[in-house]
Amino acid sequence: MRGSPPLLRTPLGPDARRWRTFPGQKAVVAAARTVTSTVRVLETLPDLLRGDSRVAVVFAYDPTSAFSDGVLDLLHDAGCRVMPWSQLADVEPDLIVSASENVDVPAGDCPVLVLPHGVGFQKLVPDSRSSRSRLSGLVPDALLEAGRAWLAVSHPDQADQLAAAHPKTAGRTLLVGDPCFDQLRRGLPRREEHRRALGVTGGRRLAVLSSTWGPTSLLGREPDLPRRLLAELPYDEYRVAAVIHPNVRSAHGDWDIRRALAPAVDAGLLLMSPVHDWRPALTAADVVIGDHGSVTLYGAALGKPVLLAAFGHDAVPRTAAAALGGAAPRLDPHGDLLGQIEEAVRTHVPDRYADIARRAFAEPGQSVARLRTAVYELLNLPEPRSAPPLPALPAPSSSPVVGVTSWRVVTTA
Repeated sequence: MRGSPPLLRTPLGPDARRWRTFPGQKAVVAAARTVTSTVRVLETLPDLLRGDSRVAVVFAYDPTSAFSDGVLDLLHDAGCRVMPWSQLADVEPDLIVSASENVDVPAGDCPVLVLPHGVGFQKLVPDSRSSRSRLSGLVPDALLEAGRAWLAVSHPDQADQLAAAHPKTAGRTLLVGDPCFDQLRRGLPRREEHRRALGVTGGRRLAVLSSTWGPTSLLGREPDLPRRLLAELPYDEYRVAAVIHPNVRSAHGDWDIRRALAPAVDAGLLLMSPVHDWRPALTAADVVIGDHGSVTLYGAALGKPVLLAAFGHDAVPRTAAAALGGAAPRLDPHGDLLGQIEEAVRTHVPDRYADIARRAFAEPGQSVARLRTAVYELLNLPEPRSAPPLPALPAPSSSPVVGVTSWRVVTTA
């Protein structure tokens, strides 16, 4: 982990005009608090501000989260300009963008746009300011009372949900859709390309194992499931990929995760990068084995067969995620895994979860255009005349395929 970033002098700072090249820029500060929220901003902003030298973007690093480990490495690897969170009080940005609602934004007048870092407001999470739980995605009262916060939602029902749970959010939401879901949908035609990149060839099926974070997650409830899956699924018929929430990696470290999952990795488990590569894996999947996390819901919305190996009590009732919990079949982690997976694939129909998807994502395909319009209105800047780019889904950036070092050979007469 890198140390705290130094104070910025450009493109923001007390004497920034002396050093920067582009003149008269509007300043956007993106909050970087967790890997999950930082990745969502890194994936979203380039399409919104593509080709516009009128806008400068810098990141402010907030180290207060239990899951801040890895954020600075991510930003520096992406080539971002980063300031310490303390400097934010001394600069005057035109807009603050965050996919983490749990940030202490200093006093000021600039608007704060809060993007979701998952699907809607579907989970109760520990409150870092108290010993209680809170609704994930809900911003502090001070921002709402000041009229500075705008919460992006992917469905009108989410605005109603927020207003019922916290009346101060009424009138502070923007219906923009879900850029991640739109990108996943556009990646489906490249499914075969993604499968080849993951080594899913020769008629094999790809099972994607998806775990959110916390004690009620799949790995929290069934930490030995990856090993058992790799032991029971024939290698010449199946590949298995694991999509693990970035908070798990931030809390426990990649080294310790690889240590704990070493028997499964030795047997061929593909550990997908939680930054970008999980999305091509999801489009390539033949079946998703998950929990109440967003990745499982994305998979169901894409028309994938779903088996729930865990489903936590921290899922919020009357949300799309809760509806999936009531509709998707359960996996018995100690039963016949191969038989259950083949039954789920055999009996699945592609539109099985279409109604649940409609409850989570309104007007899919419009998110980048809607969000770009909102950003430019908040910046008080004319929106570019050219249409925004359509969100594309790249192939995995680096193949996670490794040589298998553990085999169990079965023969028949």
